[in-house]
Amino acid sequence: MGIKKIKTILSLAMIALVIPGCTLLQNQNDKVVINPDSNDSQNIETEKPEPVNSNDIESVIPDNIQYIRDKVWKSYIETILNDESRRKEFESNEMVFGDVSMRYAVFKIGEEPEGGYPLYIALHGGGEVPEEVHEQQWNSMKFYYRWSVKRGIYVAVRGVRRLYNTHSQDESYPLYDRLIENMIAFENINPNRVYLLGFSAGGDGVYQIAPRMADRFAAVNMSAGHPNGVSLKNVKNLPFAIQMGEKDAAYDRNKQAAIYDNILEELKNSEGGYIHQTFIHVNKPHNFLDNDVKREPQSVITDIKAWLEGKESPSQKVNTNAVDWVSQFERNPYPESIYWDLTTQADLRSTGSFYWLSLNAPGQQEGEIKARLDAESNSVIIDVADVKDGFTVLLNEQMLDIFKPVNIEVEGRHFTVNVKPSEEFIRKTTFERGDYNYQFAACIVLRKSNGEWSIAD
Repeated sequence: MGIKKIKTILSLAMIALVIPGCTLLQNQNDKVVINPDSNDSQNIETEKPEPVNSNDIESVIPDNIQYIRDKVWKSYIETILNDESRRKEFESNEMVFGDVSMRYAVFKIGEEPEGGYPLYIALHGGGEVPEEVHEQQWNSMKFYYRWSVKRGIYVAVRGVRRLYNTHSQDESYPLYDRLIENMIAFENINPNRVYLLGFSAGGDGVYQIAPRMADRFAAVNMSAGHPNGVSLKNVKNLPFAIQMGEKDAAYDRNKQAAIYDNILEELKNSEGGYIHQTFIHVNKPHNFLDNDVKREPQSVITDIKAWLEGKESPSQKVNTNAVDWVSQFERNPYPESIYWDLTTQADLRSTGSFYWLSLNAPGQQEGEIKARLDAESNSVIIDVADVKDGFTVLLNEQMLDIFKPVNIEVEGRHFTVNVKPSEEFIRKTTFERGDYNYQFAACIVLRKSNGEWSIAD
């Protein structure tokens, strides 16, 4: 898609503003506990930034912004490493949120590469099954994809409840955030190389988790799962692999795989992005080789649309190793273009942010936002802003020149904004997601009232 340029000219529609500071989504830095009456010290919490002496806060200028980011990150890591509950979680391989416990097994493979280990999160099958089957499925996933990992940290997560959506319970999402944050802090994993893989019920989980947490992952692989009607609009910047046995007709899983391949193809053609690949394994049932350590080519259908229509479709042999497929990608935390479908969110996550956008108020679950960056004109272009209470654009020096006026275009309105980068906001955003790529120094808050857009003071 072409980038629409903004002409920075004086007009009645252009307003120059100075933004002194920003506030993130209400309560998102407060402690989050589902069961406030619980005395369990492992109920997951989101740390507030420690108060900072005003004399220690430095003005942010081009020459020192990286120094301040590094200083804040060091402070954050020290806070996490000294947090007793975090350390207990890390050492016990178990996290608690409300009345559920997420257990996981961790395997470190090979030498740590430059930039930190990649992280592979693997989700097992089973779902609504007896306890012994649930446990057996988890144990199988401890090695299922692991043997294909050459260098990395492999984490096999146990579903928190024995239900069909065992990996996408409401409580699961903040626990995935917590797991990734802990792995960043304690194991120095590369947050731009976090991968999600799942088989059967684990594939169901990938379908649900990926669009709700797309900004956390570099790529995902869904094998032998069912989408259950989920929207994939949010995976514009998240490479998505679908794998399915041609004969896996239970719940129309095979047809749904082909349908979702077509959905992603249509999104790719209309919106750009949406890297995806679908492997429908010829004549295979529910089980097939997506984890062959020998990387022997597997027969897959080449014309998926024709196959779905009942027409003859040729096949070819390709490497379908899921670990290989996801590992070729690295996350871009600042994608040029974002599509945010607000109907597909995880309510209990402690963050209201998605890449470089954030919600102004909790509970916004209707509408969508399409936003773009244009570094050449130092602009943010909002193509679609169907949001009741407005939203916030998060900014740092790796996206635009935040030390010069930033242009905003939203539904025909043009604004020129002089943002004010601050150490305080760097701290807030650092503690929000625990990811140094999501340290933002400034923001622009957009509000809509009576159909008119404005920039908040």
